[in-house]
Amino acid sequence: MSTREKVLEEVLVEEAVGNNNEIVLYNDDVNTFDHVIDTLMRVCKHTAEQAEQCSLIVHYNGKCTVKTGELKDLKPQCTLLLEAGLSAEII
Repeated sequence: MSTREKVLEEVLVEEAVGNNNEIVLYNDDVNTFDHVIDTLMRVCKHTAEQAEQCSLIVHYNGKCTVKTGELKDLKPQCTLLLEAGLSAEII
């Protein structure tokens, strides 16, 4: 393995380890689809299509991972989701 390949492998491993946190959104009987979609677009920077797909997955499966990344980046987003009345946690 060349030095360049080793460096690329190390970078990939670091990226994989650093992004193993997820914001999971849970279903509830309170929030409308529109509110969930609008909130995901605002907080998580989803496209309208991504937000709609996540809202449907949450509705039918009870939960959905809506964002992955480093804990320091996910904490403020999860807080905003909770403040908007959604049920979410970082796992």
